[in-house]
Amino acid sequence: MELKRDLSYFDLTNIVVGAIVGSDIYIASAITAGLLGPFSIVVWVVAGIMATILAMIFAYSAYYVPRVGGSFAFVSTAFDDFYGFMAGWSMWIAEVLSLPVFALTFANYLQYFLPLSFLEQLLVNAVFLFGLTAVNIFGVKAAGRVNDVLTVAKLLPLLLLVFVGLGSFVFNPGLLSNYTPFAPFGLGSFGTALVLIFWAYVGFELGTLPAGEVKDPKRNIPRAIITGMAIVIFFYLSTNFVIFGTVSSPRLAQTVTPLVLVGSALLGTSGAIIVSLGALVSVSGSDESGILGTARLAYAMSVDGLFPRAFSKVHPKFKTPYMALVIQGALALGLSLYSGLGDLISFSVFNLAFSFLLVSLSLVVLKRSGEKGLRGQSVLPWLGVGICLFLLYSTSLFDKLAGAALILTGVPLYLYFSPKTDIHHLKSLFTSEEAIFARNLEKKNRFLANFVRMASNVYKRIRRGL
Repeated sequence: MELKRDLSYFDLTNIVVGAIVGSDIYIASAITAGLLGPFSIVVWVVAGIMATILAMIFAYSAYYVPRVGGSFAFVSTAFDDFYGFMAGWSMWIAEVLSLPVFALTFANYLQYFLPLSFLEQLLVNAVFLFGLTAVNIFGVKAAGRVNDVLTVAKLLPLLLLVFVGLGSFVFNPGLLSNYTPFAPFGLGSFGTALVLIFWAYVGFELGTLPAGEVKDPKRNIPRAIITGMAIVIFFYLSTNFVIFGTVSSPRLAQTVTPLVLVGSALLGTSGAIIVSLGALVSVSGSDESGILGTARLAYAMSVDGLFPRAFSKVHPKFKTPYMALVIQGALALGLSLYSGLGDLISFSVFNLAFSFLLVSLSLVVLKRSGEKGLRGQSVLPWLGVGICLFLLYSTSLFDKLAGAALILTGVPLYLYFSPKTDIHHLKSLFTSEEAIFARNLEKKNRFLANFVRMASNVYKRIRRGL
């Protein structure tokens, strides 16, 4: 049975934008303000171009290998299961490292309303991570209209800041004095800032759906990726333009909630409240998507016999990989004890860059020269290789040593698990085109939509009991 090509250019563009824009904008500006000052805006452009090239590589790889598993599937098909496992293993590490970043950010913005002690922050992190884990285990498909409302709710506070901020600059040009000097700390930290800002664009790989679902994929996939990334870059640039123009770089560098400062400066207390609430919604939605995608990657490797069988255990009632979700939730909670956001992000990017490097090399093998319409497929993978090598080089010495050591631990894991036989009945169900299509339709789920549906069901059951 072939998939219906129901996804249009417009649909795929929306998927790309929605997969990228999340909570990152609430974090990165404060971290890079102390490294480069307002010059960070230039780095947002450079990182966006780099991410666009890598997104195109993922899109073309998905066209040639319309299978679940992302980097694991692409690299396995191009080379063999060992390299596929290493790509999937490094990707899984990176995604697990990202999960506590959102929990820490949630706790930071929550403290605008409620100051928290260390133990209280730990409790908030636990509730946040395992609450979203529970939603992924027990959640049901939410209505599309609910998702649309939640998406608007996530972006509206940022759009409000951009609109008010640009208006303030028109009526009070003196605010732009915060842009001088443009590079107060020099450009010595360019590479470090680039690594941190690149993380804000990660998520483009989630927008590269199997080509079997896209109308005219040769034409629409490249166009949607370029258009979607252009929208994201514009959105990030406009937001950062307002951030650095409204608040000075030294003040931004001293806070963990930069947009609270901006919202307060532009709209007073009400602005700070709106931004903080928007951050809580956006961070929760982003982490929910990350939890779901990370568990799916571990599940894909497990059903291939390359990961512990526990990760392929499916809940008998809810049909979700509940053990993979619980295990990664516990790991993320442990990592949240370490509050160095910048270090977690940088270490995550090192592992992502290694996985993206293998994907770029795999496209060199996967591409067919006779395949017309896929523009740049001969040049893009080599550009991707250069980008990934630069990202790996730009990380800290600790990231290089610890990251390489952690990735290499995948070798004995592979040697131990590779002789195992595939769990064929799970693999056939999980990798079939029908299953992939069904799961992609359910990607419209968002944590609040699921939560509302769950709360409604609980309320109905209580009323029946009464």
